[in-house]
Amino acid sequence: MARVPQHSSSEVLDLDQPLPLDSGRVLWPVRIAYQSYGTLNAARNNAILVCHALTGDQHVASPHPRTGKPGWWDRMVGPGKPIDTSRFFVLCANVIGSCMGSSGPADLAEDGQPFAMRFPVITIRDMVRAQIALLDALGIERLHGVIGGSMGGMQALSLAANYKNRAGAVLVIASTSRHSAQNIAFHELGRQAIMADPGWQAGDYYSSAVTSENGGTRKGPDAGLAVARMAAHITYLSEQGLTEKFGRRLQDRDAKTFGFDADFQVESYLRYQGLAFTDRFDANSYLYITRAMDYFDLAEEHGGSLTHAFASTPARFCLVSFDTDWLYPTSESRRIAHALNAVGAPVSFVELSAPFGHDSFLLDVPALDRMVRGFLQ
Repeated sequence: MARVPQHSSSEVLDLDQPLPLDSGRVLWPVRIAYQSYGTLNAARNNAILVCHALTGDQHVASPHPRTGKPGWWDRMVGPGKPIDTSRFFVLCANVIGSCMGSSGPADLAEDGQPFAMRFPVITIRDMVRAQIALLDALGIERLHGVIGGSMGGMQALSLAANYKNRAGAVLVIASTSRHSAQNIAFHELGRQAIMADPGWQAGDYYSSAVTSENGGTRKGPDAGLAVARMAAHITYLSEQGLTEKFGRRLQDRDAKTFGFDADFQVESYLRYQGLAFTDRFDANSYLYITRAMDYFDLAEEHGGSLTHAFASTPARFCLVSFDTDWLYPTSESRRIAHALNAVGAPVSFVELSAPFGHDSFLLDVPALDRMVRGFLQ
């Protein structure tokens, strides 16, 4: 059994055996990086697993080691906060395929060279399989709850469907039970931008480094990755939010340049988001994780029926959507709620009003805080 960290700490777990994958392949070696907050009680029944979104990581409530910015859900996790670490032992693991410590394309294979595109294609269920291995190593047989927004919600649903006795409560925010054609299309746009960048080198760019404009060392298809992030970032926002924040205002100028510089504030904002992303994320990881999300279809995994996925579940559920989220609209959460109702599972479902689009689950929405706190208590 792995040592259980007390309070806030970063840890890694190296599995002692290969991880079987949905593709029929295995992943080896396997490392899982995770962060914990609070203290696991003697009964080991106060643990909450928080699952992160596509570009998130395990640093849910502590400064990011590369950017120095606060944890991505710092307002939600901590003593006295909605996910109260004075009461719960909160655990967040970096998903496999990512680039913040868990095994991913940038990590070394058995031959001592980066996996790159030799890394096996993974699924959401594979990510959850790794998290279950972590829980087993920590001696946590049953979670008090599992929580996730966006891709994190997919993981929460997958855990509830495939490991029915491992969580007592399941909180899914701004998520879906399967990726739509539109979702897949946006991801493909991003992947093609990365793979069309000459710096991608068929994924084998880890040994090549170039000097960036600010004198730092950059690797790989940064331009393509920046464009991928820009395209995805648009889907996380709402028209209302973009209009209120930027409108058609010009960026640091009084008149249009009649060129292709960033004349508009919204253009400058997107370019900044794209460039900043390349400093903290790996392009190959972006390919693998978006593919895992595109493959996600919980009904398909259970004979084509979402109802079958939740049959005999002992967990209680809470589903939250946002009225301005067009990436995973309220209809997606309602579909899940109908399936849970069909099997008699206790489920609450609410659509919250917020101007921020899909990103609402990460931003200041007091009603969400109240929902999370109330559901966990």
